[in-house]
Amino acid sequence: MMQKWIKTPGPWRPGSWRRARKLGPAALVLFTACASWGRARSECHIKAADFYGWKAQEMSNRWVKLTVVPQLAGRVMQVSFGGHEYLFVNNELKGRYYPPEVSEKERKWFNYGGDKIWPMPEGNDDEQHWAGAAGAVLDSGPFSFSVLSPGDGCAVRLVGPPDPQIGEQYIREISIGSNSPEIFFKSIMKNTTGYPLRWSEQTVSQYNAADPANPTDYNHDFWGFTSANSDSQYLNSYYVRTGSGANRSYQVRDGLFTLHWSNIGGEVWIDSPGGWVAIVDGRTGYTMVERFHYKPGAEYPGKATVIFFTTGQRNPPSEASPPHPIHYMEAEINSPVVELAPGESYSMETEWFPTRMGSDFKACTYAGVVGAPVTASVTAGGLLLAGKFGVFFPGRLVARLYDRGGMSLGTVLLAAVNPLEPIALNSTLQAPAETARVSVHLVDSAGLDRGPLGETQVVPPPPHSPDTSQWGGK
Repeated sequence: MMQKWIKTPGPWRPGSWRRARKLGPAALVLFTACASWGRARSECHIKAADFYGWKAQEMSNRWVKLTVVPQLAGRVMQVSFGGHEYLFVNNELKGRYYPPEVSEKERKWFNYGGDKIWPMPEGNDDEQHWAGAAGAVLDSGPFSFSVLSPGDGCAVRLVGPPDPQIGEQYIREISIGSNSPEIFFKSIMKNTTGYPLRWSEQTVSQYNAADPANPTDYNHDFWGFTSANSDSQYLNSYYVRTGSGANRSYQVRDGLFTLHWSNIGGEVWIDSPGGWVAIVDGRTGYTMVERFHYKPGAEYPGKATVIFFTTGQRNPPSEASPPHPIHYMEAEINSPVVELAPGESYSMETEWFPTRMGSDFKACTYAGVVGAPVTASVTAGGLLLAGKFGVFFPGRLVARLYDRGGMSLGTVLLAAVNPLEPIALNSTLQAPAETARVSVHLVDSAGLDRGPLGETQVVPPPPHSPDTSQWGGK
């Protein structure tokens, strides 16, 4: 049987080339992933650790490692994937701790870095606005730590003290599975007062935007993406809350809001309905997608579901800023504003997906990210499928084939894939002549279909044949 080179990197060897057989008619069968694939090392661990002098807890599996510091208001201080560390950690504050009373007395916010929960809306208008993190128990009070029943993965709970400033208590539940880098967050706010309150909760993730080769400089190929709202309530589909409104870092193109890091500080609000935000390091190809659950018609603080904040030369330094430049980008996700009766709780659920994708990012799906949309072209050698992707789960790419009427012609196994390997698909297969449409799906290592990475019409389309279905095929 003929063979053809396809650029689909092999496990744990970025950029490698693997030989794949040219797929013939025998391959046109429904694909069922082997459940035993990837079972080796299919486990996760939780253990105590030292993180730059802080007492920490590590959660890890074969793909990802999370470092949590309960003392720092339950912050996730670092997420590591393939050796790449995503989050900003403030060098000036490593190993240090300033309790709320010190922060309040000195009227300083101590920005440790990492990922945390904050309330919205912000401001000093009244008691239903949060005046800021200085002295706030929810930002610098110690959280308790406990391990939950592991089940099929690892799960922990962090419980904070009640914050009298907003009348709320924060609880974080974080879990990972055994066979993928997917991270689950449940952020809970509880009304600890005797009267109703209205708040939104916000996840605040500070991503390291320093140049990997020169940490004193900013990364010139660093990006933030989210879906733009075609019916936006904002002029230009976004609102510049702080910084220059003429900041050329912000653009809307091809249905996406894009932020290209340019060392200019500011904060921009987006009323994105897409339910995801992506942070892309074009220098290293490491990407993080944060997913959330958008609720149409719900009230969001300032109408924003997503907020990006960037440090930079135009951003005035805070009192707690270190003497040398720091470079980070905040990705902030807002929950709807909810009213909580006394003792009532609200839970905001988000998921993180580390993967690989460069600054040619084009789209996000439930299965992964897209750098070049899938195409299907008829060639002399067969049907050529092409595209660039990063996946969220280890497993297999399969192609579903359809005729003009939408009837399935079968499913073809394309390649083994995993989240650490960017995929440059360039595969030729022998497909039925009537194939008119192709959809590329990710099936994970347990055999679960995680959804499409893209769907396309075949070019050129197959010739029309008379539709005789209404006569029973006669």
